[in-house]
Amino acid sequence: MSSKIKIALIEDDENLRFLVAHRLNEEGFEVVESGDGNAAASLIMSENPDIVLLDWMLPGKQGDEICQILREQGYGGLIIMMTAKAQDVDKIEAYGLGVSDYVTKPFSMDVLVALIDNKIKYLINNEKAETYRFGDMEHHPNTHSLMRNGKRIELTILENRILLYFMKNKNQVINRDDLMMEVWGYNSDVNTRTLDMHVVRLRKKIEDNPDTPRYLQTVRGIGYKFVV
Repeated sequence: MSSKIKIALIEDDENLRFLVAHRLNEEGFEVVESGDGNAAASLIMSENPDIVLLDWMLPGKQGDEICQILREQGYGGLIIMMTAKAQDVDKIEAYGLGVSDYVTKPFSMDVLVALIDNKIKYLINNEKAETYRFGDMEHHPNTHSLMRNGKRIELTILENRILLYFMKNKNQVINRDDLMMEVWGYNSDVNTRTLDMHVVRLRKKIEDNPDTPRYLQTVRGIGYKFVV
């Protein structure tokens, strides 16, 4: 399976680029690479990789600009943004650039490969993508969306991650710290207010009355519980 997958690695840190490319080659992926933000978009459009690993901070054009150019030019593959700061994740959300997912630095190679493998499952066999149901809603984590009465509701990357974690841990009390680690990753320097803000936004999309939530309930002093 992996031998058919081409990955474009756009990273200006030569040591990191070497390490990531070496590991991806070992895993059987075809890798094309660049450390130049100005050359990245044309490389990607000519090579047409299945997945782009795109650094947020680059010389020349930065990751957000490259992502926007790619989507405008019709690139439909997966774009995974690599960012050094958890705060940048909120910028990725705000820009609505068409980023498929992100990974925060420093990351372990095992985590990166697991993330890529997970994405490939959907590339190879979309119809087997997991679906979660609650109430009159269907959660489709692969497409970052909810379906309700035939209508599609878009979720941001973070809302999607939060909801997916709750779907996999229904009716369990989830500690705020555990949820932040799951959603923002190992390098998390976000505070609980940021998490709470995303939960409020998510409630507006899934609850009939967000002020008295039926599903995503607050557990005082601990965190949350998704009640089904």
